[in-house]
Amino acid sequence: MYKRILIATDGSQLSEKAVEHGLALASLTGATVIALKVVPRYPRSYFEGGIPVETADIKRIEKQWSDSAQAVVDGVAAQGSAQGVTAKGVVAKSDLIAEAVIAAAKKHKADLIVMASHGRKGVKRLLMGSETLHVLTHSHVPVLVLR
Repeated sequence: MYKRILIATDGSQLSEKAVEHGLALASLTGATVIALKVVPRYPRSYFEGGIPVETADIKRIEKQWSDSAQAVVDGVAAQGSAQGVTAKGVVAKSDLIAEAVIAAAKKHKADLIVMASHGRKGVKRLLMGSETLHVLTHSHVPVLVLR
């Protein structure tokens, strides 16, 4: 059925549900897991009044974010290993989270994407957008969404 399952996580309690379900499904089907966390790039402001940040500081901050993300996906891989599931952690750097999830699914030849959704409605959804909805509507890989 599934050979490779990509689990998108941000390390939150909500995404932990996606991790648990994705690993359980992988265990049932014998699939391998790719745990993905997308890390944004440090925002650079070119507007007058913005506080300039040294390049070295930006690199240090981005490294901290990347290291933290790697710890999250390594934790998912360890959970998978404890359940007998082969899993590896991947960190992607991008400001376009949904696009990074779709690209990672394609790159790793995933058969399924598992992710969580906050289930925002109305104005909140309009203002904040939905990465999950973007993945659902633009991915050619099936998506399992948990709330």
